[in-house]
Amino acid sequence: MTQLNSVTISPNVEIPTGLIVALHGWGSNANDLTTFVPELNLPDYWFEFPDAPLPHPQVPGGKMWYDLSNQEYQGLVESRQLLIDWLLSLENKTGIPLSKTILCGFSQGGAMTMDVGVNFPLVGLIVLSGYLHSPLQPSVKNLAPILIVHGKQDPIVPIDAARKSRETFTNLGAKVQYQEFNMGHEIRLEIVKLMRSFVIDAIAKA
Repeated sequence: MTQLNSVTISPNVEIPTGLIVALHGWGSNANDLTTFVPELNLPDYWFEFPDAPLPHPQVPGGKMWYDLSNQEYQGLVESRQLLIDWLLSLENKTGIPLSKTILCGFSQGGAMTMDVGVNFPLVGLIVLSGYLHSPLQPSVKNLAPILIVHGKQDPIVPIDAARKSRETFTNLGAKVQYQEFNMGHEIRLEIVKLMRSFVIDAIAKA
C-alpha cells in the first residue's frame, strides 16, 4: 500500500485557524464528507479528506480502512500505520501543527479516529456513528477532548457501541461530550452545528 490520497479544501487566509481531518466510512470515499464543509461554516479552517487505502469489494469507487467481512479485520494494521504516517506529514503540507488539528470520522472512519487519535496531541476528536474495533492503547498522556454522536435507531452500528466508547474515553480521563439523536446511521444538520461548536470551543481552549 502507498501513501494516502486526499481531497484538500484550503482556506483563503494566510494563517489558517486550524486543520480538520475527516475519515469516511466503509464503502465510501474521500468525497463523501466534503459536502458538509459549507454547512460547518468554518472558512478559515483547512480541511483534509483522505481516501482509505483499500478498495471496497462490492462498491465501485468505494474504499475501506479494513475488511469487515470477518473478525480478523484484514488490512487494519497496515491502514493504521499509513494513517499515522500521513497525519505526521500534514504539518509540512499545511503549516498547521497537530495541536491545532481535529480528527473526525464517520462509522468505520470513527473507529479509526479513536484508534489513531489516542496517539497524537490533537486538539479534539469527533466520532460520528463510530465504534471501538480494538482496545485502545494511548501513547499521549493527556487525551484530546472528544465529541461522540450516535443515532438511537442506528441499524448498522448499535447505540451500545457509542456508550462503550463514552465509557472507555471517560475512564481514560478524556473530556467527553456525548449526544444521542433519534436517527439511524447518518449525519444530520443539527450534528454539523454541534461539530462546529465543538471545533470552535476546542481551538479556543488550545
